[in-house]
Amino acid sequence: MEGKGTRHRSALNVRAMQLDGPGAPLRMVERLPPVAGPGQLQLTVEACGVCRTDLHIVDGELNQGKYPLVLGHEVVARISALGAGVSGFAVGDRVGVPWLARTCGACAFCVAGRENLCTQAEFTGYTRDGGYAEVMVAQAAYCLPLPEGSAAALAPLLCAGLIGYRALTLAGPAQRLGFYGFGAAAHLLLQVAAQQGQRIFAFTRPGDSAAQILARKLGAEWAGGSDEPSPCPLQAALLFAPVGALVPRALADVELGGVVVCAGIHMSDIPSFPYRLLWGERQVRSVANLTRQDGADFFARIRGLDVQAVVQTRPLTEAPDALNALRAGAVTGAVVLVP
Repeated sequence: MEGKGTRHRSALNVRAMQLDGPGAPLRMVERLPPVAGPGQLQLTVEACGVCRTDLHIVDGELNQGKYPLVLGHEVVARISALGAGVSGFAVGDRVGVPWLARTCGACAFCVAGRENLCTQAEFTGYTRDGGYAEVMVAQAAYCLPLPEGSAAALAPLLCAGLIGYRALTLAGPAQRLGFYGFGAAAHLLLQVAAQQGQRIFAFTRPGDSAAQILARKLGAEWAGGSDEPSPCPLQAALLFAPVGALVPRALADVELGGVVVCAGIHMSDIPSFPYRLLWGERQVRSVANLTRQDGADFFARIRGLDVQAVVQTRPLTEAPDALNALRAGAVTGAVVLVP
């Protein structure tokens, strides 16, 4: 006989970690599995990476999304059902669900192949429920076919890898590259750049010896604190840390004609700096979202490389702890949730 007040999980329900509003704690909820609508896939989540963008959403620094919300946009999943009109996929296929969830397809940006700038775009784990869940749905046209192998190792590639690759592309043909901030994106793209023959200089949080050791292990020529000057003039700097004060720091490190690429979706205010740091045709530019072509190009590029994600896995229920660890800088590499 069941004891009074005993709570059982329905066999029909699935679990998700829900955010009820900015600053609210994530909480476990049970709900009926979402059903794939026309053009959609119903997906059984295998793994979901934890991204710094998730922290920006939790903290209300990105506040144009929906609530309640299920976070997560680095999703590795298996197709469990096809919505009406879907072709090219089959139940059981493995796919990745990235940040870009849908675009209008008709605006000037979309028509020009710059769907990352679509003003009507929707985003996984921000304006649509994401992968901090056992089951989710996604637009089939925006899902990426994925290979077999470790789901946890694939998950960080779907944002840290994709956004990092777009940032690396925007840096141009630089041979001397500085990476400022050494987390999920930097540790992946360092491997890509090093295996392409580029010289990498990694700038971590001051005193973060673990990140500096990892950077050297993965191919960095030099690794030190972000409070240290570059050992040589850089041709490009990629800023992965959301710290505005790094912009003038990086400008001081790049040579004439160099470029500073800000790879994050959010950054603290950039302090004023003397014009001489920008003079000499130096550039500062940002990365905004990604395109489906970025996904195709990135996975094609790394197919011939040895890129290994360094991951820490946690169960889905520990999503709040994973976010706190990321906030505290206590994650080396990437952290991934496994339902």
